[in-house]
Parts: sequence; structure tokens; C-alpha cells
Amino acid sequence: MIRVLLIDDQPLLRSGFRALLDAEDDIEVVAEASHGKEGLALARLHLPDIALVDIQMPVMDGIETTRQIAADPSLSGVHVVILTNYGLDEYVFNALRAGAAGFLVKDVEPDDFLHSVRVAARGDALLAPSITRMLISQYVAKPLGMEVGRGLEELTNREREAVALAAQGLSNDEIADRMVISPLTAKTHINRAMIKLHARDRAQLVVFAYESGLVAPRSR
Repeated sequence: MIRVLLIDDQPLLRSGFRALLDAEDDIEVVAEASHGKEGLALARLHLPDIALVDIQMPVMDGIETTRQIAADPSLSGVHVVILTNYGLDEYVFNALRAGAAGFLVKDVEPDDFLHSVRVAARGDALLAPSITRMLISQYVAKPLGMEVGRGLEELTNREREAVALAAQGLSNDEIADRMVISPLTAKTHINRAMIKLHARDRAQLVVFAYESGLVAPRSR
């Protein structure tokens, strides 16, 4: 059973998401919160698999909520998925940097919404390749001011190559084709890179690749 916590200050939206989720046999909404501070307390109480977190809320916003969940060792099994009205914007990118596993636009189709929750719960590639490409196209031209090469010494050459390809929006199968290896080996390279870099998920690998200079910013 996938256990979900809803954190959003709009009761109507929470009700809609809850109705969708509770109608599924393998998903259970364990609690709802109207702001981040309340949501953080409920996350510690219920230890959900997924926290669906709105970006803009009173008391504590979604970015700070994400940061505190990611920083709490007791919540290491909680995958934060950001809910936003705005699509790819600075708020979303900052939330990914804070530790979010991915994001959903609130007008997502119901089937896509449910699929994304299941993908997040598995801990797989929580940013779909198409979403990663959109994120990259929005931000690769923006210098982040980070130290080039930071953390890269932890990775083998093949791990660096796999992370760079993931940051270009490639799936494990596509990485395997590009590197002429098996999909399982590609997944192993990604997983080892995540462990070495203390990344919670693939989304943080994408952020790392740009902040470290592994993938160079380019003009659109």
C-alpha cells in the first residue's frame, strides 16, 4: 500500500486529490495538512511514502517544508513531490535543489497523476525524461555560481558519463544504448553515483550535474 500525505492550503484541491487517490486499491491518503509546518509534523507522525506538497502556502512554504523533510534522517523514506500551478519556474527548481523528488502541475491528467505517485513510491526515475528535458531547457543557460567540479572526484569515469546523460534527460535504457552497456549496468552506475553524492533521487543528480559543471550550461 502506498501511503500519501497531502500538504496544500486549498481544501477543494486536497479533496479532489484525495478522491482520486482513495479510489485506488493500492494507495491510501494517511493525512492532510493546510500548511508546511502542520505537514512536517504529520510526516513525522505517519511516515508516508509520498508527500504531495504545494509550493506556496502560509506559515511554511513548500520549499522550506521540502528542505526540512530532506534534512530529517527519520524521514529518509519520504519522497516529496511538489504540486504547482506554475509549471517550470524558479520555485520548482529551488524545490528540487532543496530535495524534492519531482513535481506535478496541478492540472495534470488524473491517469498521469496516479502514475506519477506510483513511480515516486517506487523510488525510480522520479523526473520523467520529458520533464527533465523541459527543466534543462529552462535553466541550462542560467549560471548557478557553484564551484566547478565539486564532488566529481567521488565518481568513476563511467559513473560521470551516466550522470551526465541522465542530466540530459535520458532514461536508463537510453543511457545504456549510448554507453553500449546493459540497462541494469546503467541503473547500477546511477545508483552508485546517488550513494556517493548522497543524492536522495535522480532529480538531485540532475541538479548536481549542472551545479558541479559536469554538464556545461549552454545557450538555448
